[in-house]
Amino acid sequence: MIRDFVSVLFGDPFTVVNTTGLIAFALVGAAKAIREEFDLFGVVVVGLATAFVGGVTRDLLVNRVPLVLQSPAEIGLGLLGVGLAVVLSLRLQAPDQHAVTVVSDAVGLAAFATTGAIVASDVGTSAFGVVAIATINAVGGGAFADILLDRSPFILFDDFYASCAVVGGGTYWLVDGLGVIDGGAAIACATVTAAVRLIAVTRNWEVPTVQDLRTTDE
Repeated sequence: MIRDFVSVLFGDPFTVVNTTGLIAFALVGAAKAIREEFDLFGVVVVGLATAFVGGVTRDLLVNRVPLVLQSPAEIGLGLLGVGLAVVLSLRLQAPDQHAVTVVSDAVGLAAFATTGAIVASDVGTSAFGVVAIATINAVGGGAFADILLDRSPFILFDDFYASCAVVGGGTYWLVDGLGVIDGGAAIACATVTAAVRLIAVTRNWEVPTVQDLRTTDE
């Protein structure tokens, strides 16, 4: 168990970003469940679902046993994120809307877009495969958590969210193709995804709807 945690904390780029994503997304998902007044069991379920569903889907798409079923450290990191959300909720009125949670969400999105891109690239998928798996890995957990919270997945609305993962996945493929430095593609993907998401939040970027296009034409 201890060896697993050491490997996670000081391992290769995949383990570093995967660790970051698990903690960040478990925190975000648990904070949402706390806001909806779920009991502690529900908070844990939603937090872990947010952290793991995207990665499980990624692994199934590339035909391998989900990583969460192979390492006990994965569950430990998810529970750490849930614990942080509980602590924040005891000190903040609306932890899911606090800057800490917003930044954690951007970091988690960037981390999981990167892990998805790494896995997709390692198994030799096309450029579309890299972008698609990066995006699924990044937003799959949040979409499933919304279903548990009895609401439509927010990635289907006008928030500029999944688009950030698409941009990040594309960046990974481009930089990886150039072969600049080891780990350069991962750094570029994570940086671009997080930066675009934070800019989108601060500037209220939105993906236009059909209704918006109709209004423009009129």
